[in-house]
This record gives sequence, structure tokens and C-alpha cells, in this order.
Amino acid sequence: MGHPKRRNLNTTRERLRDQVAHHLRAELISGELRPGEVYSAPGLAEDFGISATPVREAMLDLAREGLVEPVRNKGFRVTEVNERDLDQYTEIRTLIEVPMVGRITRTASRTDLEALRPVAEEIVRAARDHDLIGYLEADRQFHLSLLALGGNDRLVETVGDLRKRSRLYGLTGLDERDQLIPSAEEHIELLDLMVAGDAKAAEKCMARHLGHVRSLWAEGAETDTPVRRGRRVPLSRTPR
Repeated sequence: MGHPKRRNLNTTRERLRDQVAHHLRAELISGELRPGEVYSAPGLAEDFGISATPVREAMLDLAREGLVEPVRNKGFRVTEVNERDLDQYTEIRTLIEVPMVGRITRTASRTDLEALRPVAEEIVRAARDHDLIGYLEADRQFHLSLLALGGNDRLVETVGDLRKRSRLYGLTGLDERDQLIPSAEEHIELLDLMVAGDAKAAEKCMARHLGHVRSLWAEGAETDTPVRRGRRVPLSRTPR
């Protein structure tokens, strides 16, 4: 079984289970937790420095999202996403997000749109600094906060779920070649168009951005390289 590097948690600021799930989602997206590999809750718990119970609960949350699947007496296997899945996820996101960007451009206040500029700038900064966790979190916050300006909570939840399922394979390799920066900069371009009130241009920018993201998935899958791992942990380890 694969076994990723040690992680640090702040147990006093958030519920432990939610923190673990957040960290694991990020590692799923970046490719550190690899498709097809099985990970044990006790093994992951040792890296977190906590008991296995919150890790197991977090993995069950990820299983309900379709990101992992339980493997009897072993742990959880990271689900694999094929090209057809990614194409379908991209199509759904395009059908939702492109027209919503146009609508929000016409209805949202300039103040509300400008409030997202620090997040857009953070995406670019994180990409340039090779901060993958920061990049992923800022990207998620920007897209979902932007869609939230449309006032449809269920739509935001749907896109959030699609984002989790269509994780970016090979993100580490793309980051090392600075190929995330152009995609990151598109967020500022999009925001500028929306603030200027150009709904049609904003829709075209969003469509191009989603297509760019899809091409990154394809390129990441083709050039993906193994992620360095820590030592392996026996399956029979007793949770602390």
C-alpha cells in the first residue's frame, strides 16, 4: 500500500475529522494519494499524529463523495477517473459555469466582484510560489465564491462536488514546469472582464479556462511521475 508523507494538523482550530478530510482531498487532487492504491486508516493516522478514528471517519466522508472506496480488512482505495469521466465533468461544469458567469456579470455589484480580487491574486501567487495546497484552496474559494453571487446554493454544491470528483492528476509535475501559472492568471482576466461588465467576453473566458483546465488534466496524466513516499506501515497496526 502507498503511504504519503507526514502531515501537520491544528487540532484546536477545526474539527479534526474535517481537517483530515481537507488534507486528504488536497493530496488526492495533487496526486500524492494515487489512483488505484490502498491506504489504511492506521497508517495515515500515524502520519497525522492522531488516532485512527477521525481518519477513518474522514475517509468514509470521501467515500460518500466517490473519491475513495472501502476495501474490506485493508483500508480505502483511491478511485480512478478515466478520460470519459473527465470529459463529462468538464461538459457539466461548462454548461453550468459559463452562463452563470454571464448572469453574474450582469447582476452582481462591482464591489462584490472586486472582493474576489485578493483570492484571484492569491491563486497566481501560489502558482508562482509552487504552493500546491494554497493554489488548490484559493482556486476552490474563487470559483465557488464567484458562483455564490448568483444566489443558488444547490448550484454551488453541485459544482463543488464536480470539482472534487474531477481532481487534477499530475499536478505536481505541471507545477514543476510552471504550467499552472497561465491557468492561474486567467482568474484575474476573468474578474477584470466581469468588473468591466462585459458578460459575453467573460463567458468566453470561462469557457476557455475550463478547456485549459481539461487540457492540464490530459497533460498531467501523460507526464505523471511517481510521488516520493515515506515508509510503509503494516496493516495490522493497532490504532492509537
